[in-house]
Amino acid sequence: ARLVESGGGLAQPGGSLRLSCATSGFTFSIYHMSWYRQAPGKERELVAKIDSSARTTYNDDAVKGRFIVSRDDSRNTMYLQMNNLKPEDTAVYYCKAEWPSIYWGQGTQVTVSS
Repeated sequence: ARLVESGGGLAQPGGSLRLSCATSGFTFSIYHMSWYRQAPGKERELVAKIDSSARTTYNDDAVKGRFIVSRDDSRNTMYLQMNNLKPEDTAVYYCKAEWPSIYWGQGTQVTVSS
């Protein structure tokens, strides 16, 4: 299985980025998918989850309605639209696939700074 994140980079506060998680090697459509992030010196935390039926849940403390997770099963890809970015969103963002197995991507760096 392979998960490849992309779309990270440098953004200004208030700006937007769209992350992608392109997958291969497993049946994407049956997997629950998640975005996690890890800031320097902090534990990895859940940002958003989208299950195989496209139902979504969010870490409201972390994203407070600013982020939108989606998936395109025809492209085996999950997305994270991040709006109104804040410096505290700076982290490495990882995608995760789970059930029946668990797979992680290598991460993409997001830096929010003026």
